[in-house]
Amino acid sequence: MQINREELLKAYEGMCLIREFDDAVHYEFAADAMPGFVHLYVGEEASAMGICMNLNEKDTIASTHRGHGHCIAKGCDVTDMMKELYGKKDGICGGKGGSMHIADLSKGMLGANGIVGGGPPIILGAALTYKTKKTDNVSVGFFGDGASNQGSISESMNMASVLKLPAIFVCEDNGYAESTAREYAVGGRILDRGKAFGLDSHEVDGDNFFEVYETAKHVIENARNGKGPALLHVKTSKVYGHFEGDAISYRTKEENERIKNEEDPLKIFKMKVTEAGLLELDQLEKIQAEAKAKIKTAIDESKKAEFPTSKDLLTDVYIKY
Repeated sequence: MQINREELLKAYEGMCLIREFDDAVHYEFAADAMPGFVHLYVGEEASAMGICMNLNEKDTIASTHRGHGHCIAKGCDVTDMMKELYGKKDGICGGKGGSMHIADLSKGMLGANGIVGGGPPIILGAALTYKTKKTDNVSVGFFGDGASNQGSISESMNMASVLKLPAIFVCEDNGYAESTAREYAVGGRILDRGKAFGLDSHEVDGDNFFEVYETAKHVIENARNGKGPALLHVKTSKVYGHFEGDAISYRTKEENERIKNEEDPLKIFKMKVTEAGLLELDQLEKIQAEAKAKIKTAIDESKKAEFPTSKDLLTDVYIKY
């Protein structure tokens, strides 16, 4: 494993920020303090961090409707993100995008997407640009197990393979497409779908940061070096339901408890690094406390921030060159 102590601390900091951000959103939304609609990433933190830590600022990603974790992992400011969720003028998208359309092009985050399977076609454009301009950048498209059945995913993998693009397809498989179980609705193996198009395809344990990180490092380096696209099938779980307000009646109590207690990527990371003597427990606890404080500040500032005015209504409609 080629990852130093500084990178380990960065990985845990990122996972804690994602966890604290979405836990806070969970409570704020339940308290009716936040407008709109949200889908939370709690339980999937190792996927976003394990992949995005192998990317640079000029690499790009396209997300799903569950995009907060990807934003944070790609370096987006959590206060600006929180303001966006509150619909405030200084939000990362001017308060006009909200959770499902959150984006920051300056960080290479091409946007969350309310269209199922909408991200991977977008990264093809970025990847084709990189190949045309002969840069060594890559683009990563996230999608879920439900989206794996969409034609947009198959068409994107085929085009990436034919043109040998530096595109990485990441299926974050949390077992359910809304309330429909993967075992019921996905025929065959998602891994084999990537192989059918000639992609370098791997299945990883999404609860294990190190497994995600190492596999992502391998396929991203290959893509940078002109070896073409890849598929990562990340097997993971989400703690909360598909959306906030979901009663999660399709999962048993035992399954919910197992996800929280046995499949928590933060707990697993903490156990691995402390048992191996790579990091001290007090270091990790300090990082967690700092993340909690940072998110509290983000909420406090967001609540005080101003809403857009009527003068802002017709701004951002057209791009001005």
